Amino acid sequence: MIHAFFGSLLAFSLFFCMLIFSEVGRRIGAARIAHDPDGLPKGVGAAEGAVFGLLGLIIAFTFSGAGSRFEARRHLITEEANAIGTAYLRLDLLPGEAQPELREIFRRYVDVRSTVHLNLGDETTTRARRAETAALQRVIWTKALNACRRPDAAGHAAMLLIPALNSMIDITTTRTMATRNHPPAVVFMLLAGLSLIASLLVGYDVSTNKGRTWFHILAFAAIMSLAYYVILDLEFPRLGLIRIDAADQVLIDLRKSMQ
Repeated sequence: MIHAFFGSLLAFSLFFCMLIFSEVGRRIGAARIAHDPDGLPKGVGAAEGAVFGLLGLIIAFTFSGAGSRFEARRHLITEEANAIGTAYLRLDLLPGEAQPELREIFRRYVDVRSTVHLNLGDETTTRARRAETAALQRVIWTKALNACRRPDAAGHAAMLLIPALNSMIDITTTRTMATRNHPPAVVFMLLAGLSLIASLLVGYDVSTNKGRTWFHILAFAAIMSLAYYVILDLEFPRLGLIRIDAADQVLIDLRKSMQ
């Protein structure tokens, strides 16, 4: 909720700044008209078109990238559940005496993994859960290797179980890095800056009207601010209003199947 408030604050700040820039642009245009009987200069459409074209391009790229990363993070949850489920099923290849302890550790492991990304805003808790994840992985790996070396273990136990454990462990690093994969801050700064410049140009263009045309200016500022907020929210799907928490249900269902 803190991130949602912060994102909303940024969006509202951009909205009001765009209104201010629009008014500044209108006053600049009005002053130009007052001092020049010919009105606003001609031939500036190409420059304005370049600014609005670049603005649209950056919005398209940032929105598309944020949406792609949002979907990728959801798919990674399913991939991790599949990797854990596969490794859990292949415990059947181990000797019967070694299975109960490993299965119990797997249950604890799924309990941790289903909660490790729930509250990324709490860095202390997140680090503790990741450390617990690493500790459980070491225990699982050691006990699985020892079980595979037992004389009564199936001959192909190590060949099938070890790669499954590798996949289960590797996906945790992939998910951790996915939470940190964001565009550089300068991209968001550029998007906000271009929005303000575009507002300035909008205000400058409408200065030829006798009165203020608030409808179009408000609509432009509102749409741009909303797009900015949605992009930010998609980039941080564990912290804002647009969330991927529902995707964790696959891990919860996996845990129930381990009873």
